[in-house]
Amino acid sequence: EKRISAFQINETRVNTLLIEPTRLANSAALDASVRPPLPLRGRGLGGGVTAKAQSQSPKKPSRTRPPRYRTHMPTWSVVIPARNEAETLPALLLALKAQRLQPTEIIVVDNASSDDTAQVAAQCGARVLHCARKGVAHARQMGLEHASGDWIATTDADSVPEVDWLWALNQAALPGVTGLYGPMQFLPLPGHVSPRAARLSGLGYRAFLSVMAALGRPNCGGANMAFPRMAALMSGGYPDAEAREDILLGAALKRLGTVAYVPGALVHTSARRLGRGWGPFLGQHIRNLAGHTSGYFDR
Repeated sequence: EKRISAFQINETRVNTLLIEPTRLANSAALDASVRPPLPLRGRGLGGGVTAKAQSQSPKKPSRTRPPRYRTHMPTWSVVIPARNEAETLPALLLALKAQRLQPTEIIVVDNASSDDTAQVAAQCGARVLHCARKGVAHARQMGLEHASGDWIATTDADSVPEVDWLWALNQAALPGVTGLYGPMQFLPLPGHVSPRAARLSGLGYRAFLSVMAALGRPNCGGANMAFPRMAALMSGGYPDAEAREDILLGAALKRLGTVAYVPGALVHTSARRLGRGWGPFLGQHIRNLAGHTSGYFDR
């Protein structure tokens, strides 16, 4: 498959997208629930000296930081990789149609499914792309290259976002921000995850995100992640990896700007991988974080 090279992208357009001051359509400032705050840049908002002082001291060029607001509302594409997910897709697509902030488009990338994934997605109103090369990284990359939105939000076919999910991400999509990620918790699974255990899984994951952020390694999970489309293309897109492609893209986006955690953007995700128990599940994810991803989707 042909990937878009970072060198094919107009660098001036990318810099404008990331840095140009813009005004938030519905809110004049970053939502208080978004953290960490963007770092202050420069020494102030310019000026700051009187005419008399200017005549007595050499004039120094002022350095300003981009205001944390924007002049237009960005458009949003939601990209969902899916392989044999005909049963789980309807719940996700219904949740996306019920979003407080509606996306411009919903893209389902059918990754060589042998079931009715593509038909179900089309019947639910999604734009369907067909990726014959197996692998979630390839499916995500195809969605990235074909999306039309200024920003891309990603989630998984077995997940269900809260109604304020996209709205919360949009509130945090400000100049200088190159990546966003939010919390997740398991959906209840009879025989494996009770409603109480599902809530506890959310608390545990938030604690994990806090530890990773403190280590300077934000954990951008593909089931709850967002970024400017041009920034992702500039970074090279998703790497060719069996798993952990989302974490690696998040690290690349962090080198371009600010990657922020949005606690109000909650996504519920399937606990079906807990079929063999918590131990094997956690062990596989630890190996995944360490870079040992071989066989991840076969377990």
